[in-house]
Amino acid sequence: MKRIEIIARMLMGLGLAGVFSVAIAQDTPKSTPTAHSQLNMADRKFVKDAAQGGMAEVELGQLAAEKASSDDVKKFGQRMVDDHSKANDDLKQLATKKGVHVPQELSAKDKATKARLSKLSGEQFDKAYMANMVRDHKKDVAEFKRETESAKDPDVKNFATSTLPTLEDHLKQAQSLAPGKSERSSAQMPKASQR
Repeated sequence: MKRIEIIARMLMGLGLAGVFSVAIAQDTPKSTPTAHSQLNMADRKFVKDAAQGGMAEVELGQLAAEKASSDDVKKFGQRMVDDHSKANDDLKQLATKKGVHVPQELSAKDKATKARLSKLSGEQFDKAYMANMVRDHKKDVAEFKRETESAKDPDVKNFATSTLPTLEDHLKQAQSLAPGKSERSSAQMPKASQR
């Protein structure tokens, strides 16, 4: 230890203390390199995409809670904020543990959707928002199902498995609130049974 102190003093005198501290830091064990390499590309992409989508659900949900004309759509928007905020917090912890940097802002596509919805009001807003929620949750459910089957990392698989039932419930609720969905499906049902 005495030898290290002598070298450190000499290097400080030469203005190279920063180089020395970097060299020492490289010798100290880190907690993330193994965690960083634990996720394969597919699991890493899933975590990033889920974080991006969850952030959009919260922001669009806040918009719906404020702008929707229907109480049911307002409640659905608030549920998106509550459920996806919790899932986002869980996912951020997982991402940190695995050394994955998740997006901190909406994607260009989500920003455009938010801007488009912001310009609408009343029933127009409700219809457009709920149509978006049905589309988005169909995609989310498919991605989370795929990840429950194909994830290599057990923590990622567990996150997908535990979050999937909530997303499936969101999809059912969105479909029930989406305009014209119940009329179309009930009109199609007799035709399907005649086959």
